[in-house]
Amino acid sequence: MSITPLNRRFSVAPMLDWTDRHCRYFLRLMSKHTLLYTEMVTTGAIIYGKGDYLGYNQEEHPVALQLGGSDPSDMTRCAVLAQERGYDEVNINVGCPSDRVKNGSFGACLMAQPDVVAQCVAAMQAEVDIPVTVKCRIGIDDMDEDEDFAQFIDVVANAGCNTFIVHARKAWLKGLSPKENREIPPLNYPRVHRLKAARPELSISINGGIKTLDESLEQLELLDGVMMGREVYSNPYIMANVDALIFGDDNSDVMHRRDIVVKMQEYIARQDSPYFKPWHAARHMLGLYQGQAGGRIWRRYLSQNGTGKSPDPDLLMNALDAVEKAQKEVDDYNGQKD
Repeated sequence: MSITPLNRRFSVAPMLDWTDRHCRYFLRLMSKHTLLYTEMVTTGAIIYGKGDYLGYNQEEHPVALQLGGSDPSDMTRCAVLAQERGYDEVNINVGCPSDRVKNGSFGACLMAQPDVVAQCVAAMQAEVDIPVTVKCRIGIDDMDEDEDFAQFIDVVANAGCNTFIVHARKAWLKGLSPKENREIPPLNYPRVHRLKAARPELSISINGGIKTLDESLEQLELLDGVMMGREVYSNPYIMANVDALIFGDDNSDVMHRRDIVVKMQEYIARQDSPYFKPWHAARHMLGLYQGQAGGRIWRRYLSQNGTGKSPDPDLLMNALDAVEKAQKEVDDYNGQKD
């Protein structure tokens, strides 16, 4: 499936250590249109690492590779590999504030080096046909959120990038941890709105602090796309209504939680890697029953029985049995009260 402007209306953010291939397969069961991003992969891992850092399930499309790096040659080499593997997009990480990213001269620190980002964009686009996009912040440290941010966008856009996903808060590389950088710097949605108004020819998506599909629809009145991250991870069933509400797909089918569990149990059974354990997939599903009767039982069963030396191969189905038993007890109790 190729990426169209429609696909970009809603996406799931790249989240380090979270949005791996098992997580993306799980999320794809609930939405066929949402654009999914890999967790950030560095150029060094792809070029020199021993593992397959570009592996994914074909069912994940549309799927974008988020790439961490700053050397145009290495970035281009990895973009070519990504296109050969069938990725729909390559996204440059210019927003992650972690120390290991900063020390590697990529991520949010590149906000102060727009020329470097521009060189990467130009070099990559010269060699691949898939979109090369940028995910950034509205600034770092003492950068001006208006003039400096506008200059960054202008320089990178002039190099050929026409798609930006903007986390609508600064990153403070001095004094705040990565977790604090996701919460403490104030959100500035109007700055992203002004960017779109000033550069209407660019595709601008917004990220940061958005927790509901209603909020997403409000943002889409002014912008091209919404990227949601941690809310999707903690409450993944929000994805079940994305195709109908965000993409306007009247033919979309809302998959019930039980059917999702069955599909994921089948997925687990198909894995043939000697290193795979059911928990590798199940850990992404802890929030599936959030807000539902039996939700706590679901989380506890997976956590207690999914890890250890002898994990339960039927982990999900047994957890489902425990949840449905609890739900039946609730229904029976409510029926007696009535």
